[in-house]
Amino acid sequence: MALQQAEGYRTFLSSLTGLLTAVFVLKGQENLSKLATGPRWTVIALLITGSLALIAASWFSVQAVHGRPDVEILSEPETLLRYERRRAKEVWRLVEAARWLALLGILAVAAAVIVTWVTPGA
Repeated sequence: MALQQAEGYRTFLSSLTGLLTAVFVLKGQENLSKLATGPRWTVIALLITGSLALIAASWFSVQAVHGRPDVEILSEPETLLRYERRRAKEVWRLVEAARWLALLGILAVAAAVIVTWVTPGA
């Protein structure tokens, strides 16, 4: 169950990142150098923050779905049950982190677009 939800978040995050990129490219200013210095650096900082947050969210969602490649899973019943319980908690923790980072990234990119819309000088 946890892995299915993690896969859903991963798909959602991928599509949302693509949508945000399209919105910024199509609706944002084409040339940030036309903005005044303060708004220009604000937009750049917001885009960097948003990009890093979305990259981290994507990384966490991939880790939630696929786990770490170096983990050895023993097939003994008790060991397997302990692993499954621990893995479920880890998946939920990673998905929660990915959700908050995705929200931060989305808000940062959206704020950057809004700054380019409302700042005169273009």
